[in-house]
Amino acid sequence: MSHSPLQRPNPPQKPTLKNQAIKPTNNNQSPKKPPRGGGGNNNGGGGNNNPPPPSPWLDPENEPQPDQSASFVEYLRWMRAADYPHKDATKTQILQTAQENANYTQRLEQLNQRTQLLAKDGIAFQVKSTWRIRVGGHRGPESILLPAFDALGMPYIPSSTLRGVARNQAIREIMATNNLEWKEAEKEIAPYFGDINAKEEKNKTGKVVFFDAYPLPSKNGGLEMDMANNIWSWKDDSLEYSPNPNPFLSLKESTFLIGLRLASNCQDEKILEQVKQWLKKGLQLGIGSQVNSGYGQLIVSGKNPRLESEFYRLDFELEGQLIHGYQKFENGNYGARPRPQSEVRPVAFKSMMRYWFRVFASGVLPINEVQEIEAKLIGGINPKKYGVQEIEAKLFGGINPKKYGYLKVNTTETPSHHKNEQHGSVILSLSTETPTSQINSLKKLYKHLLWFIVNMGGIGQGARRPKYKRSSNPQIRGCTIYINNDEEFWETPNSIQLVQRQFQARLRDFYNSLGQVVGADIDPNNLRTVGQVSQNFWNDVADSNCKILVCKGENSSNKVYALKVLHSPEFNPNGNYNPDLCGKVGRKKEDTKPSPVWIANVGDDHFSCQIVTVFGANLNPRQEFIKQLRSNTSPQNFAQIFPL
Repeated sequence: MSHSPLQRPNPPQKPTLKNQAIKPTNNNQSPKKPPRGGGGNNNGGGGNNNPPPPSPWLDPENEPQPDQSASFVEYLRWMRAADYPHKDATKTQILQTAQENANYTQRLEQLNQRTQLLAKDGIAFQVKSTWRIRVGGHRGPESILLPAFDALGMPYIPSSTLRGVARNQAIREIMATNNLEWKEAEKEIAPYFGDINAKEEKNKTGKVVFFDAYPLPSKNGGLEMDMANNIWSWKDDSLEYSPNPNPFLSLKESTFLIGLRLASNCQDEKILEQVKQWLKKGLQLGIGSQVNSGYGQLIVSGKNPRLESEFYRLDFELEGQLIHGYQKFENGNYGARPRPQSEVRPVAFKSMMRYWFRVFASGVLPINEVQEIEAKLIGGINPKKYGVQEIEAKLFGGINPKKYGYLKVNTTETPSHHKNEQHGSVILSLSTETPTSQINSLKKLYKHLLWFIVNMGGIGQGARRPKYKRSSNPQIRGCTIYINNDEEFWETPNSIQLVQRQFQARLRDFYNSLGQVVGADIDPNNLRTVGQVSQNFWNDVADSNCKILVCKGENSSNKVYALKVLHSPEFNPNGNYNPDLCGKVGRKKEDTKPSPVWIANVGDDHFSCQIVTVFGANLNPRQEFIKQLRSNTSPQNFAQIFPL
């Protein structure tokens, strides 16, 4: 190759101000109100009457033209000032511009060639990300999460990270094999990784050199927009619905070149091979942040990504509104509303499992205990707080990256030839921190949470409603999940009464597993009352104010029976949905509230029915909705599932 491995990319040219009135600072003057129609937070649409979109640049009248090899770091140089009036509306635009304009092929060729040369007498192998990866990095302007960039702005995995992965994996294996504590196991790996406190001088320094790992050459190195959106958060002892989508950059399905070699103080090839094996296993378990939510799993190219800790895999098809990630402006039209990009995301499944855990656990346990268990089982949002929140964090992990929880969720996606369909698999596994005594109970509990997702209202943008069609856009609303699994566990019985019994059995099994995890007897017939219900306020909790029903009746041309009743003119006069029954979406977050009614259509062509969950069911209009569900069909086609 003719290019030097150390050749720098071309930086963008600094723009020349044509209009001296436009400057990064505003001399303490109040910024003017931005025009509507641009960016992701304004509600403008396309059309000739829309004003031009706001610009993300410091000098909007003389936008810079970064060279294709310029990294995202270079883009940050010419972004608008922190107090610029359009700052929130243009995050999506600036990230998309950098993603689509980049061409890092030449630079990545140089960096991969350098790794091959440095590891010439050692080992070089490729690993591929099974989904996305978030390693290192920091917060950029407007708190945009950025991956790790090297000194010239290329995405990479630092050598120190790789060494840490191999070292931690070695410690875990030695702890398990020799029944040692962490500090004792650290001493055992000194002959490989070095330890300044080692007794023997030869073990004070490491025996293996790790090199920075770069993506294989591609246009943008795998950099792709991503989205984090913590919809539900704990506020004191209650849950607050507050969608907060934050776009950022991660690396998607990138393949990295890993390089290792022996240090000058060692000639033992067995040490190099052993460290390589530890590194491979550690990479497969995941590196970086959010590893329990599908991020960071790296497998040797061409190998089966199945984890040793995997305990359940479910193949599914989703029809209707889909699972989405980031939003994208189409065809460079930054004045139109961006389109959400469909993507089977592990974090979506984990979030829904967290949601249903909270719903059912909060109805039988004090809220502070639910938070504690959640942090252990799924990952806690407030890991320093205890109670229901503590339990939640144990089971599912927390927002704090040190509180991952026992559950790990991964997904795979297979191409679909239809616009409103997604096909894939959701894969559940347990982290190495899972207590051995609780493994069976946890597996059962997590499997039942998956069952609740499928049978209580779906996942993604269409959750809470079964798939249906309407005349206005978007024409397809709601979602329905179909399971590709012959296990009897996923079969739907062929009568209302049998569905009722099956669902109640699932609930009792869930509460029993929860009791085993908590170490206490849980009586599902002794429900708590969480909060004060009013006409326009309720909690998403399966407490004494909640009802879960199964029913079927006469469908309309485009809606199943329960949805037809919910959307009937009796509850929604003049075609305006009743916000206390159907929820509402407002321009401001405080004006948005989710529907207190979940509807799922379950079964097949031979028999189908609806599972209807109603929060705050003791007051109108929700109480009247339940009466109409009962009265508009025959007695044998209606039954109460919950309370048991």
